[in-house]
Amino acid sequence: MIFVGVDWAEDHHDVCVMDEAGVVLGRRRIEDSVNGLAELHGLVGAHTDEPDEVAVGIEVDRGLIVTALVGAGYAVYAVNPMATSRYRDRHTSSGAKSDPGDAKVLADLVRTDRHNHRQVSGDTELVEGVKVLARAHQSAIWGRQRQVNALRSALREYYPGALVAFGTDLSHHDAVAVLSIAPTPALGRGLSRSKIVSALRRGGRRRYIERRAEEIQAFLRADYLEAPQEIARAQGEVAKASVALIDAFTKQIVALELSLSEHFEQHPDAKVVLSLPGLGTVLGARVLGEFGDDRTRYASAKSRKNYGGTSPITKASGRSHAVLARHARNRHLGHSLDQWAFCSITSSQGARRYYDELRDRKKTHRQAIRQLANRWVGILHYCLEREELYCEDSAWKEGSRPAA
Repeated sequence: MIFVGVDWAEDHHDVCVMDEAGVVLGRRRIEDSVNGLAELHGLVGAHTDEPDEVAVGIEVDRGLIVTALVGAGYAVYAVNPMATSRYRDRHTSSGAKSDPGDAKVLADLVRTDRHNHRQVSGDTELVEGVKVLARAHQSAIWGRQRQVNALRSALREYYPGALVAFGTDLSHHDAVAVLSIAPTPALGRGLSRSKIVSALRRGGRRRYIERRAEEIQAFLRADYLEAPQEIARAQGEVAKASVALIDAFTKQIVALELSLSEHFEQHPDAKVVLSLPGLGTVLGARVLGEFGDDRTRYASAKSRKNYGGTSPITKASGRSHAVLARHARNRHLGHSLDQWAFCSITSSQGARRYYDELRDRKKTHRQAIRQLANRWVGILHYCLEREELYCEDSAWKEGSRPAA
């Protein structure tokens, strides 16, 4: 076996090649290019002709170089940077660190400890595309919410009438349409009903336009405390920019959602995922994309739960014993699983019953949701492994825990 450590960087990579005895066979800094990858293959090829005899350690699990290494037939291990740091501390106490040194650490790690690390999965290109779109869609929603929070905070300082008129949902098309033409209290008071009606129509409202315009006008013209004129004008420019960003985010979210739906519906596992209560097209695509479709990736339902971050961790030492929530997890997947569990309470009698039992045992809402998500991940694993659609009676049958 030949072991390769690749210390990844944006424009170059440090490579270290090692044999089974830990002897360094070669080192090189390569460019992040086709020529650089050819140099890496040449360095490895000088010591073995069989790709399946090469194990590579690298601190990323995706990207062009990882795809190329997997495509070459190498066994690629994506090592958490924290694990690399801890492994480095096993061999030195000086705190010294360098890119070539990290490449050697990674090569040594896969030489001795690769059985303790996960090999990069062999997911299909289709599910990888679903994951890319799902993450972009979710990040766009998070980005819009950040702008909404900033806008709400600003309006509270100088324009309380807008908050009363539009409530907490400042990403709604009514709020975006009106605030884009009246970002200050003075402009809001000056809006005629016809202008508000026109703005609502441009924003996409089709029903109860006149009534809604009358309500908005009344709220904007009511008496509130006001900031000085110059401050209000400056705040209005900031609010106008936030409204424009919110509108842009909303349009991109819609476009990404359409693309995500198209990709997800083409996947053969989509039927199984959509059969589970609480999972629609968008949420189902997120869950499938993050878990992947490599059937050899998870040895058991427990492995899938560990990856999802829903299973608890135990800390025990002497008489001390504590069961804690797992906080180190894929945040995209974690948010999706929490949302799935919450949505399932109203669409699955079994989930509702399980949630109520947890609450009766004095679990907080957050703890109950996390434990319910853990149960759902087990059920999902069971359905995907057997390629079976979800069955409420089987999943929540008392005394039977095939997927728990």
